[in-house]
Amino acid sequence: MKSTWFILIVAIEMIGSVCGGIPQKPNVVFILADDLGIGNVGCYGSDHYRTPNLDKLAAGGARFTQFFTGALCGPSRALIMTGRYAFRNGSSNQDACKLMPKSELQLGRLFQGAGYATAAIGKWGQLPGEPIEAGYDDSLRFNGSGVYWGLKDGKAERYQLNGTDLELSPTDYMPDVMQQRAVAFLRANRASPFFLYYSLSHVHGDIVRTPDSGADSEDLFADNLLYMDKLVGQLVEELDALQLRERTLLFFMGDNGTGKGQNARSTIGGRNLSGVKGTMLECGGLVPAIVNWPGQVPSGKVSSGLHDASDLLPTFAELIGGRLPEGTVFDGQSFAAFLWGREEPVRPWIYNQLAAMWYVREVGWKLTHQGELFDMSGAPFIETLVPVAADTEASRAARRRLEAVLAKLNPAGGIPDSGDGTGRHASKGKKGPAS
Repeated sequence: MKSTWFILIVAIEMIGSVCGGIPQKPNVVFILADDLGIGNVGCYGSDHYRTPNLDKLAAGGARFTQFFTGALCGPSRALIMTGRYAFRNGSSNQDACKLMPKSELQLGRLFQGAGYATAAIGKWGQLPGEPIEAGYDDSLRFNGSGVYWGLKDGKAERYQLNGTDLELSPTDYMPDVMQQRAVAFLRANRASPFFLYYSLSHVHGDIVRTPDSGADSEDLFADNLLYMDKLVGQLVEELDALQLRERTLLFFMGDNGTGKGQNARSTIGGRNLSGVKGTMLECGGLVPAIVNWPGQVPSGKVSSGLHDASDLLPTFAELIGGRLPEGTVFDGQSFAAFLWGREEPVRPWIYNQLAAMWYVREVGWKLTHQGELFDMSGAPFIETLVPVAADTEASRAARRRLEAVLAKLNPAGGIPDSGDGTGRHASKGKKGPAS
């Protein structure tokens, strides 16, 4: 009888393999870099910067060339956490993101409700409440953005560990403190499914020396990129050491485009990119996105299909068999099939918003809130305005399609932007959370 059961189990496993069966409840590590644009990542063709560990993840998995999110950190994080566009939840500017109802934050709750151990480590201050209120069992969060060394302007940096206020020592490096907590979480939960939301300090300004920077370093931004990349590599090594790699999906992305001060050298093929962080041009919201899951995501894949960060929530829900609240409009479209090595679902358009500015974008065209149509065939370097008077048959058809999408979404009929028009502040002269 024992032999019969053994044969049956083997047969079931073989059938699952042939049919493309997937691991039940995969671990998920979601890493969000700060102010990292496509021009800062080696595998995207960066001219001046190296990211060997990210490049290795992309070579062993897949990278997305058309992945969009909000053009500033608050609206971007709100989109990731809620799966809902800004006109639905009011997250169109930095200050407004903090005033969203806490119930909007579904990402942690999705995993927690599916039986996962959950942790949020890193930047959080642009979101409402505390991580524990959003479905995270374990949390380490710092205030503001770009927190690195223990002392800044002569004052000690502070952070919170599971709600307890702590102070960095003068020699502490915040990214290393966060990394130690992330590793501890992986080790403590190696036997159960886990979700790690890891929101990095790098490479938000101020750009200061890293523990690896030489005394005479001439490019601190490159140093910061390499240190960030090293931390990602160390996390992958830890997953390997714990024998968790094949059970773990790792998703890495930037939270918005490159900062203005770093844009000049963030070139690809000797060409400047269109747009930076905080703008509604292409590379304000177009970000690097890499997924790696050995045995599931085929190596060396490149997705040129359109995606925006609202897609993450339904994708993760499908991957883990989780449930989202009924009666709530979620804007994303799952691309779980692509992660399982199947045909990538086609998303005909993506939507992006900052303040009272928005656009809807197809593969070849973009239509703004002002009714301006852009030919995007030269993106990410060039966006060409096509006046109505110069419409061709192709542009006229694209204009009609995208107008229909905006009419259906009706952003103007949603929650109006409460800010000063930049997406950064609630009103002119009133400074909001750091971006």
